[in-house]
Amino acid sequence: MRQLQHFILASGSPRRKRLLEGAGLAFDVVQAPADVEEEVAPGLRAEEEAMRRAQAKAGCVAEMNPGAFVLGADTVVVLDGEILGKPTGADDAARMLGLLSGRTHEVITAFTLLGPESREEEAVATKVSFRLLDEEAIARYAESGEPMDKAGAYAIQGMGGSLVDRVEGSYTNVVGLPVPEVLDMLMRCGVVTDAPLHSAI
Repeated sequence: MRQLQHFILASGSPRRKRLLEGAGLAFDVVQAPADVEEEVAPGLRAEEEAMRRAQAKAGCVAEMNPGAFVLGADTVVVLDGEILGKPTGADDAARMLGLLSGRTHEVITAFTLLGPESREEEAVATKVSFRLLDEEAIARYAESGEPMDKAGAYAIQGMGGSLVDRVEGSYTNVVGLPVPEVLDMLMRCGVVTDAPLHSAI
């Protein structure tokens, strides 16, 4: 792989950082202001909301870094049309896990790549089915602290993986970034000349 352009990840997510590092990419990390992902905009579908946030993150960082290619991304967990955000505490995490128990939900990651003269965007959806969880399992995981900064209150790459029965689609998308699709976009935009080998995490 040959990298031709200055590339910035507009995210403070350690999971996205690890995924891109695992793909062999060199990049800087610049976190977008936290207020771009506060409340859900009224009237938007889940995919539109994720894209709105991804665009806002990339746009804020791109303004401060002219000439660079900036990747912004946002992941939402959706059940019955409702977006499940990051829990406010252990009780809220337990509530979300109870909703997901024994059911299939959708994880959508939208990502935007802004270049000096280009803009590319895409959204990837993955279906995740949870095992039927008892109250003890929910309480134990909710109180572990792992769910606290995760959309939908679980981390599939961590202890939360034990809650999952099956995944239909991109696994890395559930972690926080659909790596193959991102690499394809970087190639189309000339940021890299070919796709590197990448690991799942």
